[in-house]
Amino acid sequence: MSKKKLLIHEVFRKAEEETGKKTKNGLSAYLWAYFDERFPEYITDKTLSRYYDTFIRDNGDRNIDVDILDKFSAYVGYKDFADFSRTFVKKDDDANKTTVKISVDKDEESISELLSNIIINITNEQNFKMPEFMKKNGMGIMEMALVICLVTGSVVFSHPKNKTYGFAGMLPSMECMYWNGSEYKLVDCNDKNPRFDKKIPMDKDNLQFFKRILRKDTLTYENAVGKTWYSKYNGEVEFFTKDGTDPDTGRELRKSTPLMLEKYAFQHSDSIEVE
Repeated sequence: MSKKKLLIHEVFRKAEEETGKKTKNGLSAYLWAYFDERFPEYITDKTLSRYYDTFIRDNGDRNIDVDILDKFSAYVGYKDFADFSRTFVKKDDDANKTTVKISVDKDEESISELLSNIIINITNEQNFKMPEFMKKNGMGIMEMALVICLVTGSVVFSHPKNKTYGFAGMLPSMECMYWNGSEYKLVDCNDKNPRFDKKIPMDKDNLQFFKRILRKDTLTYENAVGKTWYSKYNGEVEFFTKDGTDPDTGRELRKSTPLMLEKYAFQHSDSIEVE
């Protein structure tokens, strides 16, 4: 809403408070008498009625002389229209400020506790309008608040025990990985499960490409020589898809050679015939 339109609303609102009248004609007549007494023949009741129709009834707009705007501003308690435009604050607090407060028991140790004592104040200019995409999707005040939090990244949650939490403190830290016997899997760095006691910092390349080859009989000279790696420990040989370290033994891997593949990977025709 423009400052000019706000001013007209304030002029008629004050007239209604002073007279108890609610009709356009009654309010316009009162205002005409007020201004005519101080500025004879300055404005007519018909002009005031047209202002009411345009700005209040029809929610429209029209040009108004700056001198009239200054006198209207003085009527509602301001030095002039410039002063009104700079300092006016609508008295209807519900139109400007919405407070959302969520409280839970102090002894509750859960994510809900992190949300205790949240107070979100949203103060809007008089011309604030809800974005169209929020209207179309039926977003309420809480959804709007969360959108603002996510976009600005500036919301933190206060806790009675002098701790401060952000969104990062509420989410698992998936920056670690563990070896499940055949490949690496992501795991929460803070996970205390004994299964993951050997978790290590996440390595994107190893997470995606480092795997143990479970079917050694599928290896051939074409797909394995120079393209796979092996680890030999206590007579056992394991083949892997990427260079690195054997997660189970800690031994450095070596590039697969024709001899190692023939001895430990290929299915020999004579062994098949014996079977």
